[in-house]
Amino acid sequence: MYTLTIRDYLKCAHSLKGEIFGPAQLMHVITYEIEASFMTETLDEYGLIVDFASTQSALQDILGRMNFKNLDDLPELQGKNTTTEFLCQYIHEQISKSVADQFDGTLRVILRESPVAETSYEKPVKA
Repeated sequence: MYTLTIRDYLKCAHSLKGEIFGPAQLMHVITYEIEASFMTETLDEYGLIVDFASTQSALQDILGRMNFKNLDDLPELQGKNTTTEFLCQYIHEQISKSVADQFDGTLRVILRESPVAETSYEKPVKA
C-alpha cells in the first residue's frame, strides 16, 4: 500500500448544538490540524499515488473557504452541527470531488483538535 499525506491548518469559529457540548454551545475559536492521506495499491501512469501539487491546492482551496470564518455563517454549513466528526466527512467529500478524476484509492482525513484528541473519516475515492 502506498500513501501520500498532506497537512494544513484550519482556524475558525463555531458553536455546537446540544447540551452535551456544555460551554462549546457558545461561539468559540478552534484551530485544527488537518491531515489528508491518499492510499492506493497501485501507482498511476506517472509512478505517483496522486499529484501532490493538485491535492495540496485542493485542500488549501477547501480550507480557504472556511479559514478565519464563523462556520455557523457559511451558507453550505447552515443548520449543520459542525462537530469535528462532521467536518472530517465534509472535508473528505470536498477533497474527493476535487481529485476524483485523478485518484483511485482510499482517502483518510484526520482533524486534530489537540495533541490528545483527533477524529478521522476514511472512504474510497474512485477515479
